[in-house]
Amino acid sequence: MTPVLQVQGVSYSYHFLEGETLALSDISFSVAPGEFIAVVGPSGCGKSTLLSLICGLITPDEGTILINGKPVSCSSGEIGLMPQRDQLFQWRSILSNAALGLEIQKKLTPKSKEKLHTLLDTYGLGDFKYSKPSELSGGMRQRAAFVRTLALEPELFLLDEPFSALDYQTRLDVCDDISSIIKNTGKTAILITHDLSEAISVADRILVLTKRPGRLKTIVPVSFDSKLRPLERRNSKDFSVYFNQLWKELEHL
Repeated sequence: MTPVLQVQGVSYSYHFLEGETLALSDISFSVAPGEFIAVVGPSGCGKSTLLSLICGLITPDEGTILINGKPVSCSSGEIGLMPQRDQLFQWRSILSNAALGLEIQKKLTPKSKEKLHTLLDTYGLGDFKYSKPSELSGGMRQRAAFVRTLALEPELFLLDEPFSALDYQTRLDVCDDISSIIKNTGKTAILITHDLSEAISVADRILVLTKRPGRLKTIVPVSFDSKLRPLERRNSKDFSVYFNQLWKELEHL
């Protein structure tokens, strides 16, 4: 089975007039279909840079990145990105915001519109389709942003700390919802996070990066009962075992 994502010997430097800064060095890993990966590491280790490389927003100095065996440049339609902020336009309704990706990709058809309505109804936004983003809570806006991404039917979700701007309780609820949806629909995902508990609650494997330049120190497999939702994982007796393991890995970078 071809991995959804293959990252092979990837390095990247930021270039300035004064010189360059090596951000990532010799990163290699693959992601299987339906797998949920989390990436953790100290601030400045290159986590978001890695996501930008996978998106094709920047090009590696060395190495290759393949999506379903093809270069990233040929795979833009297979990737869905959720950034840290919801990036909803305040002058558009929630429905119009959720349809934006379909509009840009010229995929807004009667069938896709119908599906969009169904998605908003299913994920608790049915009564707010014609509301403006300013009328919704942070958690509801982030759900709307997720529906916007989900409507494009990407095979690979890239989540760049999408819950970090939310208050703690909302963060737990939205993370539980969105992660469960991704798993239940069989999609593949990579989550960038500073929160070890969040990583353990959603991931099948956790990639630990070193300090800058980011190198792949280790990969920690995470195994819970497949029926457990992210919030339920936090109550498992194994949760603290994984937390302590990750903490020790990050302590000795």
